[in-house]
Amino acid sequence: MESSAVFSITQLPFYPPKYNRNKAYTSWPCKKPSPSKSTRLHCQKMYVPGYGHASPEAQAAKNLHNFFTYIAVKIVSAQLQSYNPEAYKELMEFVGRQSLNDGDQFCASMMRESSRHQSLALRILEVRSAYCKTDFEWDNLKRLANKTVSDSNTRLMRDYVLETSHIDVESEK
Repeated sequence: MESSAVFSITQLPFYPPKYNRNKAYTSWPCKKPSPSKSTRLHCQKMYVPGYGHASPEAQAAKNLHNFFTYIAVKIVSAQLQSYNPEAYKELMEFVGRQSLNDGDQFCASMMRESSRHQSLALRILEVRSAYCKTDFEWDNLKRLANKTVSDSNTRLMRDYVLETSHIDVESEK
């Protein structure tokens, strides 16, 4: 016989403790406890193990940095395709030989390839910076990430309930 337990989200051990909004924190968002108390920091955010010195946000920033290089290569290649087919061909040949997984390594290798490749690499760096600063829709990224997580969680929970409750969905329609 199956049994299940339902917990409120506040009963789970990783949920941050409640805090007094009127209290001033000297080192927001975490404060150090007094020496007589535990040495653990009391934060308002979840602790994410396994990231060493970097935060998940730092890892996401690194991935976005590499993604912006990829986007810059796409933008520059589209521009070159229309007005400089020879440079476009050189760029596409280089992209075929060099991985775009590490944007900085890609650009560094391109700069050392030849003087023509160096100018292409500098253009990619310029476009990467401009796209990140002015064209990328940061608010839209946050909205889409939240929506994707929410929709995915809802779908997964609904699928699980349907699988485990032995309800025939077709007969209810």
